[in-house]
Amino acid sequence: MLKTLGYYLFAFVYIICKPFPIKRKRVLCIMTHDDGEGSNVSITARALKDLDDGYTFSYITKSDTRAVKSLAGIRIVLSFFFRKPYEVARAEIILMDNVFLPLAYLRRKKRAKVIQLWHGTGTIKKFGQDFNTGKLKELEKRANTNITHLIVNSPSMKKLYSGAFGVDENLIYPIGLPKTDVLLTKIKKTEVARMNADKKYIYQKYKIPLEKKLILYAPTFRDNETQNPKLVELLKELSQELPEEYYLGLRLHPFIAKSFEQEQLNPRICQLSFEKDVNTLLLAADILITDYSSIIFEFCLTKRPIIFYAYDYTEFSDNGRGFYHNYENYVPGPIAYSCDEVLEIMKKNNFNKYKIDDFITNNYIYTDGNAIGRLVELIKQ
Repeated sequence: MLKTLGYYLFAFVYIICKPFPIKRKRVLCIMTHDDGEGSNVSITARALKDLDDGYTFSYITKSDTRAVKSLAGIRIVLSFFFRKPYEVARAEIILMDNVFLPLAYLRRKKRAKVIQLWHGTGTIKKFGQDFNTGKLKELEKRANTNITHLIVNSPSMKKLYSGAFGVDENLIYPIGLPKTDVLLTKIKKTEVARMNADKKYIYQKYKIPLEKKLILYAPTFRDNETQNPKLVELLKELSQELPEEYYLGLRLHPFIAKSFEQEQLNPRICQLSFEKDVNTLLLAADILITDYSSIIFEFCLTKRPIIFYAYDYTEFSDNGRGFYHNYENYVPGPIAYSCDEVLEIMKKNNFNKYKIDDFITNNYIYTDGNAIGRLVELIKQ
């Protein structure tokens, strides 16, 4: 109820401010999922600033929305409900990395561009209109009617994202996502210099011996495991049998990362969950272990092995989000359903490089590291 009242208040103030004209080259950055320097919105904002062409900026960040939800600070709350709607009304360009539900109660101005950059570079599991139900689904659908540009990596994603966002395919632009540029540029520099600065940083910080290989374990967050996650038991099992030549780095959801004590596990397991730049972890890792996470769409660009540890595949498929594709045929790596199978794959080095190459071809139309250039040109049109 309070959320709905908040949405109405935001929209009411927007309507009052709507007569104010759009300010040319005014950019509003809505970063409610990722307000870090490596996010799609942050990278795009920096690129526009670098043009030195008169762009001005305002922001709605994840910390803003958290403060409003917890009523932590009257100034932030008042700014959110009275200043931010004014900034929406004046913005010529709105950059987003998530669905901003107050937009469900208002309509953008005709001259405004609302550019949805999202926060994932692809998806295995269903989301948005394909998964949500009830009031949330309705609000997301209404909010998404304001989108003028939805940015993806490949034409193969247009139909999928059209359904997930409930927007026409003509509004979807497969020009590549800005944060992919950063990873591709780093990969190229590593290949040319033959030195991996990210790996060096992680190894030094977490005291990993240089002769060891690093596995990055990045599982999907499961809504029903916030209290006693099964993950804790799985990690204990894996840590007991971890081959001597490996260290295991964890990239977990913050709720899960805080739910167990590091000293309970093998000392060769490193808590990497609070590293801000995920690209650093991707470049430091020799192998990725995941399940249904969209992190594979970025890690595949390194062309390093991926193991899919789908210990709850049937449950997740039947009672969880479900998948857009036949999971077993789609993922670019071997699938393990138990800890023993994970270890067996590692021992046999049973990976298929060509499947990763095919996955990149199917999910990226560009790997030139210039997605931001194409996006800036689109914004300037």
